[in-house]
Amino acid sequence: MPSKSSVSGNSVEERIRSELGLSKEVTLIRRNAPAAVLYQDALKEKKTVISSAGALIAYSGEKTGRSPKDKRIVEEETSRDNVWWGPVNKPCSERTWAINRERAADYLRTRETLYVVDAFAGWDPKYRIKVRVVCARAYHALFMTNMLIRPTEEELANFGEPDFTVWNAGQFPANARTQDMTSKTTIEINFKAMEMVILGTEYAGEMKKGIFTVMFYLMPVHHNVLTLHSSCNQGIKNGDVTLFFGLSGTGKTTLSADPHRLLIGDDEHCWSDEGVFNIEGGCYAKCINLSREKEPEIFDAIRFGSVLENVIYDSESHEVDYDDSSITENTRCAYPIDFIPSAKIPCLAPAHPKNIILLTCDASGVLPPVSKLTPEQVMYHFISGYTSKMAGTEQGVTEPEPTFSSCFGQPFLSLHPMRYATMLAEKMHEHSANAWLINTGWTGSSYVSGGKRCALKYTRAILDAIHDGSLAKAEFESLPIFNLQVPKAVEGVPAELLNPARNWSEGEAKYQSAVSKLAGLFVENFKTYQDKATSDVLAAGPQL
Repeated sequence: MPSKSSVSGNSVEERIRSELGLSKEVTLIRRNAPAAVLYQDALKEKKTVISSAGALIAYSGEKTGRSPKDKRIVEEETSRDNVWWGPVNKPCSERTWAINRERAADYLRTRETLYVVDAFAGWDPKYRIKVRVVCARAYHALFMTNMLIRPTEEELANFGEPDFTVWNAGQFPANARTQDMTSKTTIEINFKAMEMVILGTEYAGEMKKGIFTVMFYLMPVHHNVLTLHSSCNQGIKNGDVTLFFGLSGTGKTTLSADPHRLLIGDDEHCWSDEGVFNIEGGCYAKCINLSREKEPEIFDAIRFGSVLENVIYDSESHEVDYDDSSITENTRCAYPIDFIPSAKIPCLAPAHPKNIILLTCDASGVLPPVSKLTPEQVMYHFISGYTSKMAGTEQGVTEPEPTFSSCFGQPFLSLHPMRYATMLAEKMHEHSANAWLINTGWTGSSYVSGGKRCALKYTRAILDAIHDGSLAKAEFESLPIFNLQVPKAVEGVPAELLNPARNWSEGEAKYQSAVSKLAGLFVENFKTYQDKATSDVLAAGPQL
């Protein structure tokens, strides 16, 4: 007989059965099932096993990364005038939505077991939303159990109707011939219905980032709260808060997991009038080349209850080979945030950020490991959102390539980037935050020319100097064209690494050529925003 905790209460079960047209005799509904029950069911899924460390190893099928070209928002009257339409948010009609939602329902009603996760997004009770996930894979249920904020028994008993529902039928393809469709994959968000449908991809990250897109809409529009693609931590001694902006692969998760600081969260946050709060209840860490020596907190978080995706393991010992990228570079682990010893629970800081750090992974090797930014430069680089997209983060990306992602989170933005950038500028000015640009990518030469990535120990030393205040007092020199202020010395970092103009292995001429090329990309990209930018912000960009 199913355990009491793994089967839904009558009201929730009846609601879901009614919406999907489910037969009580055919389908078992597990609501907020514990990890052990989800392990038991997941092990029946193809290729799913338990790692030597106790984590559940699962595979997401053909899609091992997000499918941004298949993300759609339903064009309807309640949100039409707010949504930033274009290459990021493609519109689909309410008719297309109805067809795809019914297609998802058709698939879900054929399953013998469905999983329901009722949980929260947002640690601040004043702003959190109630999220319901309905899916057919135990792996997906455990993933979202980890990534959302788990309710107490009392909160679950009084959960009521969700504010937003995810219908995940990712094992079943969409009909590519449906209007507005271009493939058999679709991730659709309907702000009027407050629902999301997934078809044609089993990559669990689509659920996580779908909720993120929802928060990028709801918080600014309804609460004047700034949603951020950032990690966040807080000093144990001084209580100082730091925000880390950056795309996947730039180091947000790794750098925020600092044993000397409390972790607020590794990826998604909101900045309100009261301070900063995490949106999620877990972390979604990249695992490629993971080791206990380099990242002990993340390595040790991979244990019973966590979910490893698309990794290679030894068939006898089930020991994971984190260096093997034969399935994908985008190997991941999802674990509850309290698996990190330094996590601050609840995950919120009733204080405003003292330091803002913009992370980039520059494969050209042009940008310095660290530079201090003026307020205008913060605006310019935040709107630009430059990095080198790392292999495996999205479908089709096999090696680093330069990309610009507004607000360091363009794939998840619901509103125009200038709306978020303006809110950030106002908050930084109000609370006198310092700002830094940190390059966790290549130095001394480019990726293509065989340069080496900046060592993690040096980036950590730079962060230590920022947090203890010594870097703000350092002597700086200007880097031509980009006009970045580069420190002449940082404790624990070789001086020759700090200024790429002095550290370029291929000679000055090739360095200048690389600088001009990257600067040109910045200038060209910013043309999209220059009509709404002030002259001071425009002057803060590279000057060719």
